[in-house]
Amino acid sequence: MDLISKLAIPRRERLILALDVQTTAEARELVERLGDSVRFYKIGLELFMAGGYFELIDWLVARGNKVFVDLKFFDIPETVRSAVRNLQGRGISFATVHGNQSIMEAAGKDKGDVKILGVTVLTALDRGDLDDMGFSCNVEDLVLSRARRAIEAGCDGVISSGLEAPRLKAQFGGRLLVVTPGIRPVENKPADDQKRTVDVAQAFRNGADYIVVGRPVRQAPDPKAAAEAIQATIAEIFTD
Repeated sequence: MDLISKLAIPRRERLILALDVQTTAEARELVERLGDSVRFYKIGLELFMAGGYFELIDWLVARGNKVFVDLKFFDIPETVRSAVRNLQGRGISFATVHGNQSIMEAAGKDKGDVKILGVTVLTALDRGDLDDMGFSCNVEDLVLSRARRAIEAGCDGVISSGLEAPRLKAQFGGRLLVVTPGIRPVENKPADDQKRTVDVAQAFRNGADYIVVGRPVRQAPDPKAAAEAIQATIAEIFTD
């Protein structure tokens, strides 16, 4: 079965770079260094707590970049609804919600021009972690269950490991976006906190629509060259 994404997404936007750095000044410096090798950026909690978060969003959008707000909203539904509403009209493409059905529904109601992605199972978790949290089902079944509920709640897609992407695409097809973090171009290091990982080509062949890459680019001797190498792999897979 051909699981490669058929969605009309510009090839160079399928790579999302995680701007997990300590300050917005560092973030801007990295973005300028990467130039056109990256067009889509994810900004999360670390930068949110550093100050200047929304100014960074506005700066990225003004440059023509796409922005993914990864704050994993988890609170009472009305609070999440209000938070998502405040993202409207800023040129933000994606935002994440990490919660139950009512939380996802609240986010879906006031998403406006922002696509909402439901978090399934963090790629930093494995079977042992789920056992500790009291989940008796396997990882794939939990991911599928959460994806089904995300669709029902009005979400546009999910965050999922590339290991579970094939079953998601087989079951839901193009009805939901699959955004895959935990990308490791080479074998994972023992100290790495990402446990359920795949490489770039495997992620897309498993059905991912987008991949999120952080340290393999940020920590490379030449981040722009590392990003361009990923873009070259993407170009080999998406030839149209």
